[in-house]
Amino acid sequence: MRGKFVALCLGLAISQTTFASTPPESFTASADIIRHTYETQLYTLPAFKEGHYGLRMYRQTLDPKYSAAVWSDMARVASKLNKFAAEVHTPEQILLYSEKRVSSYSDDTDERSVRRYTVTKHMPEYLYLGVDLLGSMARANEYGLKHKEDQKLRQVIRRYDFEKYATDPEMIRAWAAQLANQVFWLRQLDEQDVVKPFIEAFRKAYPDSEDKKLSKQQYGNKLYGLTHIIFADSEYYQHQVDEKEYQWIYDYLRSNIDTILLRAKEDVVAEVGITFLLAGLENDPVVEKTRQAIQKSIDKDKGMIPSVTGDFDVAYGEHRNVLAIMLLDWQSVNEAPTIKANPKVFSSLPYGLIAQ
Repeated sequence: MRGKFVALCLGLAISQTTFASTPPESFTASADIIRHTYETQLYTLPAFKEGHYGLRMYRQTLDPKYSAAVWSDMARVASKLNKFAAEVHTPEQILLYSEKRVSSYSDDTDERSVRRYTVTKHMPEYLYLGVDLLGSMARANEYGLKHKEDQKLRQVIRRYDFEKYATDPEMIRAWAAQLANQVFWLRQLDEQDVVKPFIEAFRKAYPDSEDKKLSKQQYGNKLYGLTHIIFADSEYYQHQVDEKEYQWIYDYLRSNIDTILLRAKEDVVAEVGITFLLAGLENDPVVEKTRQAIQKSIDKDKGMIPSVTGDFDVAYGEHRNVLAIMLLDWQSVNEAPTIKANPKVFSSLPYGLIAQ
């Protein structure tokens, strides 16, 4: 009996060692390693990557040092909306633009590209409408801005029933995270509200009982869809999310966190942890587990997390690394920057954008 008791105590000790919590300052130090890499090279990145990083860091910290990166993002949005308002708004123009976009997927043989090409070639306008137009209009809206031809662009949106794309199971298997973003953007713009039909279709496309049958790519796509429902509802780290509203997502992530850590890429692991932070659940064990996994994946010599193939390209790796910083050194949600609350960021607007 005494032997069993000793074994039990030993087992508990091992268990506690394995899942011992890491001091918060250790995670902050790890975030600083990545932050140094990116902030010493931030303005060498392409405008999209620079803006992606800068906007997230501004929303986390409200530090004006990221204002120039936010301006780059604003200029990118203005450029895209200017092009659409002037050159790509008739059905024929949209078709030509979209078919060119779809063809960019035709030469790639990876599973994701094949899925995207196969389904989207039958509805190519989705790339214009969902991926390009909606994202640009929603970002301007978040800043408290709109395009000077906003009504013209809204009329383009209204020609299409977005439910067609958002509830198609093959579209979901190809574009889960993007569709999650887009249905919330539509709602944000006070246009069509297809959030509920999308979520219902998503759950049918990816029943939990079928997880073991999913390829690594499809398992990742499902997880991206789940995390982006939360991200999109928060308007990308601007508002806290109510766990109860998405209990099915949080229950799933808690129940499957060990499998997620084994099967998912670092981007997804970081996103899973951030979904809990967005719900104010910083003390949830999922956060600790994802932070420990992300901390271990940092290459200290290179100052960043490499890709799954070992690539250290700073621009290519911006997405996974900015998520890692946010997970490891979470600050707070902030409705920012907006032209009303942070006017200095918007002291000179790129051509085409005006205040709402």
